[in-house]
Amino acid sequence: MSTYESKDVILRVENLSVIYDGKTIIKDINFEEKDTRRGGKVQGQTIAFLGRSGRGKSTLFRSLTGLETPATGKVLIPDIAKYNTDSSVIHLKEVHEGDVGFVDQKYTLFRHKTVYQSLHFAMRHAKTGAKENKDIIERHLKDWGLTKVRDQYPNELSGGQRQRTAILEQLLNSGIFIVLDEPFSGLDVGNILNVKEAFQLVNNSHELNTLIFSTHDIELAVELADSIYIVGHPKLENGELATYATLLKQYDLKGLDLAWKGDLTPEHLTLIKEIKQVMLDS
Repeated sequence: MSTYESKDVILRVENLSVIYDGKTIIKDINFEEKDTRRGGKVQGQTIAFLGRSGRGKSTLFRSLTGLETPATGKVLIPDIAKYNTDSSVIHLKEVHEGDVGFVDQKYTLFRHKTVYQSLHFAMRHAKTGAKENKDIIERHLKDWGLTKVRDQYPNELSGGQRQRTAILEQLLNSGIFIVLDEPFSGLDVGNILNVKEAFQLVNNSHELNTLIFSTHDIELAVELADSIYIVGHPKLENGELATYATLLKQYDLKGLDLAWKGDLTPEHLTLIKEIKQVMLDS
């Protein structure tokens, strides 16, 4: 049994709904995630959102990143400035654009900036000094295996190097939260492994680092996440599906003793079948 503690709330979504042109896209979204502590180990959070196409995942992600103003409700995340001065308590604040990093499916980078220049630009709002910023970038380049390509441009990078640079850029820019929209879509086996390794680097670098990603690959979600949410259209009393999406179910893989295992077990496979059926029914 993996031992862990759930501490302060690091993400709270309250009564969230989004309406476009009079049509409700997502409705009644409520959930919260807590800081996971494992003795003697830095342990960030990895949260997966699963759902069939057209079920509002992208709209939800835009709300989580502050890019979408909801019709109702709010998204609360840690106030990093206060956390730095009082690490014993996590204070929450309402999310605004720029607070949460966003990585799209293409791992978009500045075409005319080198890896180092992109990371330096990502830290433009940091309250640390120039020397400390340089030291931080150099340390991350080393830890993320990017030192040798620090002066190369995106078109000179391999797929894995582009992925790591894009994720690291958002990490340095936004602080602790990164939302990734279908980060494994269209990738071959090698590049999927690269993204998995980048996830691990993020998780291991700060206690509050939190990755939130969507995917259609249920196995990858079960393998990587410690919390999974299913987004879909709920069934109404008449048996028909609603025209809006909401959260149908949440799986706490920590509580199920399925998180941080590395390899899929028979219990994981049973969970995959259950998740698949929930998605098909929505």
